[in-house]
Amino acid sequence: MQGPVRMVTVYDLEGRETGKVELPEVFSYEVREDVIKRAYLAALTARIQPQGRNPMAGKRTTAESWGVGYGIARVPRVKGERHPRAASAAFVTMAVGGRRAHAPTVERRIRERINKKERRLAIKSAIAATAVRELVEKRGHVLPPGISLPIVVRAEIEEIETTKQAREFLAKIGLWSDVERVSKRVKIRAGKGKMRGRRYKEGKSLLVVFSGKCKAVKAFRNLPGVTVAYVKNLSVLHLAPGGVPGRLTVWSEGAIKALAEMRNGV
Repeated sequence: MQGPVRMVTVYDLEGRETGKVELPEVFSYEVREDVIKRAYLAALTARIQPQGRNPMAGKRTTAESWGVGYGIARVPRVKGERHPRAASAAFVTMAVGGRRAHAPTVERRIRERINKKERRLAIKSAIAATAVRELVEKRGHVLPPGISLPIVVRAEIEEIETTKQAREFLAKIGLWSDVERVSKRVKIRAGKGKMRGRRYKEGKSLLVVFSGKCKAVKAFRNLPGVTVAYVKNLSVLHLAPGGVPGRLTVWSEGAIKALAEMRNGV
């Protein structure tokens, strides 16, 4: 850990400074980018579903090679057909319905594991990184001059009900420019992913952290690049997308108090 616990400005919904709040001890932790990267890979690979193939896939056929002397390729051919078609060849490009040469197996190690203490340290480091202006700007976020980090807003933010109100609040506090930055860069994905529910590629804008379930979740979550999270469910995936710390984060005052009361700070 580095430095003493400090006070930080609290803003209201109009973007005005309304007081100070004491930051929890977790904000004074050292930013360990190496541990954050490991925890990110562990969380990301944990969601990958193992794949495997039936050992007999592509082999249920009567195909046999004719051998030499017929003036045709010596690939296995199905018996009993007028024009014997190739089958059971090692590569799909050689025969329609052929087996995979190097199919995925369930034994393959696809998950990066991490110790519990390392994961907790990574979350603490990622939380501390949200208060470092250099890291936030290095990620590409647009910050208004003069705003103090971390950005803490009064509890009224959890009572916002509509996306229009959320947009007005972000404009008044000076964070709407970062949402526009992401909105202008939304792209259509190349390839067949367009047909599979992931048509658009969207960057990351700000993260809004609430103390618990509230009306404001629906108001913020549809804004381009904006992510909403509860303080008890925070992970490195929220705080450091791509394993890069310093995400622009807005904390509700209730979330800061809940963070201070949580055991181990996470």
